[in-house]
Amino acid sequence: MEIERLSIHNLKQLITLVLELWSECEFAEEYGNYKKIIGSENEICYLGKNQEDYIAFVHIVSRNDYVAGATDLPLAYIEAIYVKSDYQKQGIAKKMITVAENWAKEKGYSQLASDANLTNSIGIDFHKKVGFEEIERIVCFIKDL
Repeated sequence: MEIERLSIHNLKQLITLVLELWSECEFAEEYGNYKKIIGSENEICYLGKNQEDYIAFVHIVSRNDYVAGATDLPLAYIEAIYVKSDYQKQGIAKKMITVAENWAKEKGYSQLASDANLTNSIGIDFHKKVGFEEIERIVCFIKDL
């Protein structure tokens, strides 16, 4: 598998993967959001490519604000990680985590954080398997007034 940094040349392929992960999102909006990442010092995406097919991505940001369990800010935070279903269980997500770790180390960070929904048992198990420590579980609420 080849790893590519997000660029204008693979932006459309990234958005295709993003929409597979979050089907409720819209192409144009996500295109605009992710285009802003290109060249950023504090945010990056990497794509995994198998021959000509883009099969995975990881989106990482620098965070300076509160992160549960963090002992050293800023830190790197995985906003999203995704591998196409046909390529799961092949170690690709673990490789994408390694890419995120390397980016964080290059930035001088000593911690990498992430999250998963309470109902995402596969995601929770994956995080634990690749060395993340579970910090807390919460249920968030909001009431429109």
